[in-house]
Formats: sequence, C-alpha cells, structure tokens
Amino acid sequence: MMSALLLAFGIGVVAGLRSMTAPAVVAWGARLGWLKLAGTSLAFMSSPWVVGFLTLGALGEFVADLLPKTPARTAPGPLIARIVMGGLTGACLTLAGGSSAVIGAILGAIGAVVGAYAGYHARAGLVGALRAPDLAIAIPEDLVAIGLGLLLISRF
Repeated sequence: MMSALLLAFGIGVVAGLRSMTAPAVVAWGARLGWLKLAGTSLAFMSSPWVVGFLTLGALGEFVADLLPKTPARTAPGPLIARIVMGGLTGACLTLAGGSSAVIGAILGAIGAVVGAYAGYHARAGLVGALRAPDLAIAIPEDLVAIGLGLLLISRF
C-alpha cells in the first residue's frame, strides 16, 4: 500500500484541480467500504446523504467551471474552498490508513494549493500552445481529476 501521507497529498492535488471532486470520490470510497472511516470523527463521509450532496456538488462544479463568469481557481474564495476540501479529504485518507488526521489535513491542504496553481497554469498553457478552446482542455482536466481521485482511494 502506498503511504497514506503521500495519498493525502495526492487527494489534495485533486481538490486543487476540482474542489468538489476530491470529497465526492472520498465519500464514495467510504460508502463502498474502500476507506475505513467507521468509528472515526470522519465517519459521516460514508453517509448516503453526504455522498449524494458531494456528488451533486462535483457535477455542478464541472458545469460551473465552463461558465465565463466563474472566478479563477486561484482567486481567494475558490482557493480557500480547495484548501478546505484538500484538508478534509487528506484527513480522511490518513485516518483510513491509520495515520494522523492532522498531518493528513495539512498535507491535503498543501496538495490543494499545488494542484490549484499547477492546474491553472497547465490549462492556460495548453489552451495557448494548442490554440484550443478552453472546453477542449477543461473536459480532459475533469477526467484527470476523477481518474486520479479513484486511483488514490483504490490504494487502500
């Protein structure tokens, strides 16, 4: 099994790419029993209500990301949301891996900052270099976030 600490950082990167994808994927992992959160302070993540709410949030974010008035992920509000979600999901993964939730939250938050800035610059660079419409890069970015999130939770 990959270190839970590295996984916490990785799920933070996912939160930096898409703030609601990381918690939705983690909630599904907890609901399906892949992540053992029962009996922890984060056991609520496996609730069907939480899974449904976070899934709808992730789907809404995929749509909102394409709207022209959506602020950049590096703007203060969206960046704070990514840091919070990175911290939450990082804590979930370290708890599931038997490590400290606090360390996981810190690593997840750091990963979220890295993911937000790396994703922002990668997307802008690809749009410019390929002379592609933003949509042509945004959808693959969504798929990368989902795929990476699923890969990370499958390590348990």
